[in-house]
Amino acid sequence: MMNSYGNLFKITLYGESHQKAIGVVIDGMPAGIKIDETKITNDLKLRQSGAIGTTPRKETDVFEITSGVFNGFSTGSPIHLMIENKDVKSSDYEHLIKQPRPGHADLVSKIKYQGFQDYRGGGRFSGRLTAPIVAAGAIAKMILPFAFHHELVQVGLLRDMSKLDAYLSDIQKQGDSVGGIIEITVKNMTIGLGEPFFNKLDAEIGKMMFSIPAVKGVEIGSGFSGIELKGSEFNDEILNEKGKTKTNHSGGISGGISNGNDLVVKVFIKPTSSIQKPQETFNFENKDVEKLEIGGRHDVCIARRAGIVLENAIAIVLADLYLLNQAYQMQKKD
Repeated sequence: MMNSYGNLFKITLYGESHQKAIGVVIDGMPAGIKIDETKITNDLKLRQSGAIGTTPRKETDVFEITSGVFNGFSTGSPIHLMIENKDVKSSDYEHLIKQPRPGHADLVSKIKYQGFQDYRGGGRFSGRLTAPIVAAGAIAKMILPFAFHHELVQVGLLRDMSKLDAYLSDIQKQGDSVGGIIEITVKNMTIGLGEPFFNKLDAEIGKMMFSIPAVKGVEIGSGFSGIELKGSEFNDEILNEKGKTKTNHSGGISGGISNGNDLVVKVFIKPTSSIQKPQETFNFENKDVEKLEIGGRHDVCIARRAGIVLENAIAIVLADLYLLNQAYQMQKKD
């Protein structure tokens, strides 16, 4: 299970940043679902670099589906989707064997895997592995009746996204990086997704969000800003028999179960750890703390490309819980 997520809609992620390919196996996709490859391609494009502040690494993310789809429809068997890694420069990472990067998984992976880990490009810990998550999420959306949206609402100290290019250009000149906050909204939600305790919808979302590299904070609805409200203000007054509420401080979840209102999730993506500015870090060869210049090709702000990753990761969670809820409702009818 360490490389898999889900029960009825289950994904298994494989590959590393500089291996020949990365990909995902999707098990539990119902048969007869139209698989729109254009939608997968469009979502993958939203994740690609090119804008100011993103990595110069250019991966086309052309994918190949080798099983589970026939004549444009899901067959009911596992779907295997593969993406080749084309633009790799592994030599950029050779010096990091002896000097682990601050903020990265270099040190913990070296110790946990006794030096056998693939350190190139961050290996298994790389944000490169979010590409197959985007693809799997695009497929998950094909069975869901919900409408998804994501928005970058803050980058570093900047809240006016119309000034984002200039802001990131300045950060880039400093050889530094910044984080960001992304808000994901899911509309047309149904009531009943999630369970009262260990499979709460918000708990599953939190687990999935924290599985994405660089995520360091997750809020549902009003989140931490709710500390400023009293119970009489925070409570969402119910307006009709369908559960529509006057406010949505709970972010569409009550007692761990979707309540039919918009699902609202905010996620904090930390500043990119690999920066051009020299840093101090331990050298395993010399057994001392020394200056490290990382080099390589890295994002100034990962959050600029992460919105579709988070959106589609939430779609994977919802697809699993949606199928579970459908199975539960069918059981009740029997």
